[in-house]
Amino acid sequence: MDNYRILLFAALSVVILLLWQAWQTDHNTLQTPTVATTGTGITPAVPASAPGSSSAVPASAPGAATAAPAAQAAALKSAQRVHVKTDVLDVYIDTIGGDLRQADLLTYPVKVDKPNEPVRLLTDAQADLFIAQSGLLSSRAAPDYQAQFSAEKTEYTLDASEVKVPLSWAGPDGVTVTKTYTFHRGSYVVDVEQVVNNASAAEWKGRQYRQFQRRDSSDGGMSLIYTYTGGVIYSEAKKYEKIQFKDMTEENLSRDIPGGWAAMIQHYFLGAWIPKAGEANHYYSQALDDKRYVLGMASPEMTVAPGQSGTFSSRLFIGPKLQDTLEKVAPGLELTVDYGILTVLAKPLFWLLEWLHKMVGNWGWSIVLVTLMIKLVFFKLSETSYRSMANMRRLQPKMTALKERHGDDRQKFSQAMMELYKKEKVNPMGGCLPILVQIPVFIALYWMLLESVELRQAPFILWVQDLSTRDPFYVLPLLMGVTMFIQQKLNPPPPDPVMAKMMKFLPFIFTPFFAFFPAGLVLYWVVNNVLSIAQQWYITRRIEQQAAKVA
Repeated sequence: MDNYRILLFAALSVVILLLWQAWQTDHNTLQTPTVATTGTGITPAVPASAPGSSSAVPASAPGAATAAPAAQAAALKSAQRVHVKTDVLDVYIDTIGGDLRQADLLTYPVKVDKPNEPVRLLTDAQADLFIAQSGLLSSRAAPDYQAQFSAEKTEYTLDASEVKVPLSWAGPDGVTVTKTYTFHRGSYVVDVEQVVNNASAAEWKGRQYRQFQRRDSSDGGMSLIYTYTGGVIYSEAKKYEKIQFKDMTEENLSRDIPGGWAAMIQHYFLGAWIPKAGEANHYYSQALDDKRYVLGMASPEMTVAPGQSGTFSSRLFIGPKLQDTLEKVAPGLELTVDYGILTVLAKPLFWLLEWLHKMVGNWGWSIVLVTLMIKLVFFKLSETSYRSMANMRRLQPKMTALKERHGDDRQKFSQAMMELYKKEKVNPMGGCLPILVQIPVFIALYWMLLESVELRQAPFILWVQDLSTRDPFYVLPLLMGVTMFIQQKLNPPPPDPVMAKMMKFLPFIFTPFFAFFPAGLVLYWVVNNVLSIAQQWYITRRIEQQAAKVA
């Protein structure tokens, strides 16, 4: 295999990767069939009895709001709003169901040029519906998603280490429930408690549910940069599992899991319900109408004797995918920073990138230094590849002569070419293995740079003020195209004229692709190309000088 074929293979591999990502986006966001709802609620895949329980739970279960007519978009019921503001969150809780209906991440602006407009992770706006719900299920009266709570105040501001937001519900038979959200300074973790006070003459039995309701707002279009949006669950047995929207449409999730967590994730951010450690919960999902989906969990049943109280507790995470933070919140939650099958390579690369950032204080220069270090690690392998290319370049005049001598007789030309390689002690496969070995590392670095929220809106130099978005002036993509063209000039030209024309077009094909890539990714490719050019030029020059001395 000639070395030019290796370069073409590597280039086509990247193209195939991009096309596969675009296909994934399109395939995972196809219009799903409408799932009809009945009555005033939904019936998710929750079992008749809770894990470890022997008593029944009514068929009515947590879920969506009252179904609207088919011709209209369904809307959640709403009543009084309770506004809570901390140093990192700006939240609105609705007294209908006590749902968390809106959450802004105050330290994460939507855009660099809009510093006062925070990312809205949770919202009950129909087009981008994403809310966190919780409540109780019982054969007796209990506050579910339709319950009307009362609030002591409508405004809460964090002015200490934490702020508690209590909501009260009173049943018709002497049972009262207090749902309390506790927000902490500098934290995206919200503690949620539901305290049942049984003032009736009979025991109360029930369990809590916690779930996310989200609408698939994707339009099914193609995208060069694919990142996953959808459900995820975690268990010690099966670890990290994606529950895609299309999976929820095809089949309801119904599984008992000790511990674990359930989340809805998107690029850079997530919401996750986290039960008490070791608590056995029933995890469920359901597809609703209007491309809405529910993913949640139901706890074991609790019995509260007359005159007694019982407490259900959980934690809710709503925030960015900061790996150090997620590791401390729950086991496996850091896996929501999804590096795919190359996590084993991507995580050490991120650790190195983060360590360098602590040293230099700039994510762009950290990318440059990581690229340099990777290049040093693979220096010997790259040297072997470039030496092979240089030797092939040295033999180019002789190969051209063989092509002219044998004309269109490809068999004789191949035989003569192999004899030339043997005589000159040149291995045409010498440049293949080093490149193939490096491909997994390059792809892992690609995913690491794409998934890391730390690079979101991180400035580099001058015009590059956000490494997670495209270069506004396309300087880096143009530099990438130029360096790719220079690399081609250093490589031996293909003897096949058709292949030679294909190779010449590659820089012009890849430059428009990279024009829409995040600047951090393009920066990596530019630096890698520049270092490769320097190394290849030096090796080629040295081999040509040695050949001249021998001649």
